[in-house]
This record gives sequence, C-alpha cells and structure tokens, in this order.
Amino acid sequence: MNSTLWDNIRKEIELRVGAEPSLGSFLYSLVLSQNNLSGAVASILSSKLHSDALSAMDIKKFILDVFSDCKNIEKDLERDLLFFKDNDPSCDYFSTPLLFYKGFLGLATYRASHCLWNKERHTMALFFQNRASEVFGIDIHPAAKIAGGVMLDHATGIVIGETAVIESNVSIFQGVTLGGRGNEIGKRHPNVQEGATIYASSTILGNITIEQNAVVAAGSLVLKDVKKDTTVAGIPAKEVNKLNITNNDWDPGDSSL
Repeated sequence: MNSTLWDNIRKEIELRVGAEPSLGSFLYSLVLSQNNLSGAVASILSSKLHSDALSAMDIKKFILDVFSDCKNIEKDLERDLLFFKDNDPSCDYFSTPLLFYKGFLGLATYRASHCLWNKERHTMALFFQNRASEVFGIDIHPAAKIAGGVMLDHATGIVIGETAVIESNVSIFQGVTLGGRGNEIGKRHPNVQEGATIYASSTILGNITIEQNAVVAAGSLVLKDVKKDTTVAGIPAKEVNKLNITNNDWDPGDSSL
C-alpha cells in the first residue's frame, strides 16, 4: 500500500470535516475510521451498492474479502486515484474521486467483480456488475481486462464488453461504448493501448486496437484500428489530417463533426 497516498487522503478528509462539520460523522465512518484505502473504498461502495439482496454490512465484508483475495486490487485503486488527480483539471484532491466520482467508484466495483469472475464466482460477479450499472450508470462486464491507472471521466453511459482490454494511462469519457459487432464469437471487443484517450459518446466496435497515445474524437464511430499517436474523428472515423483539419484548429472533445 502507498502509505503516503493514504496519509494524504486522511489529511484531506480532516480538512473537509473542518470545513463542513455537518458531514463529519459521514466522513469519519466511511474514511477516517478505516485502516487503509481498501477499507475506505469498501465502506463507500457498501453505502451505495446495498440493496434488498445484500445489506451494506454484508457488502462491505464481501468486498474486503475480495480485496484480500486479489492482492493487486489496492495497487490498481491507487493508480486509478493518481491518474484521476493528474489528468482531471477539476480534481484538486485525491479524496475527491474516492468520495464523489462515480467513474472511480464504478471502476472499483468492476475490480471487485473481475476478481470474483476469475475465481469462477460468476453469479456474484454479475450481481456487482448489475448494481454498478443501476447505481453509477456504468456497465463493465466482469471478464473485461482493465489495468490500473485508468480514468472514466463523468462516466455516465460507459459500456465495456466482455473481451475488451484496456491498458494503463487511458482516459475514457461519458457515453463511450467498447462493443462487439453482434455476429462475432470469441475475442470480439476493442483493445485500448497505453495513453489513449476516447472522448464522449464515441462507439468502438469489434476486435480492433486503439494504439498507444491515439485519440478518438467525441461522437466518432470507429470500425478499424487507430494508429499510434494519431487522432480520428467522424462517422466512420478517419484520421484528422485526412479531413483537412489541424490540431491547432480543432478540439477533439468537440462532437460537431
């Protein structure tokens, strides 16, 4: 565990309590009373994911057991928080995604469900997938492979299919679909390599690769590989220079094309 990160989170939470005393008991029970980041994540998730099927207490214990079984999860959670802090201009504190960003919390729920899936506990994995979809508006199949250090920004409506693979240092915005084409079996979902950025409401279909540091503009439909260090836009997506647009003239987050 990154003790420096956890210490920073605790200090931030103490400042929040000082600024908003009425939230003191809430912040104490979810974060300050916990021993580490895993405990805080489990507490926060249990407060949001509980249902008639499982109480908050049951979910917290269950998630803690899962985190204990899959030793890499806490490191992946730390990398997610660090990546959010470094790449989201509106994120001034490490504790902000932990407390308030459904992209981080939905991804944390996926990490628990992925561990369960790999241990052949498919029913419980799908239960957590369903609860994350209902609560956070994010639908990630438990079998998908997502490295640590990923940012799901805003996150509403993100769909990531069963055989998708996402490497580290990747940013994915709201409304993105990493889907199949409906008539394929086996490996049928996209691969997103390190450093890629996929802007809002883009759809990427099939077993194709978004290569390192590539950018997919907002609202694009991508049906073939995107080369390293290139930007694509449009329906269907094409390289920006083939559309006679320069990066100086256009913001890839603009979906007006």
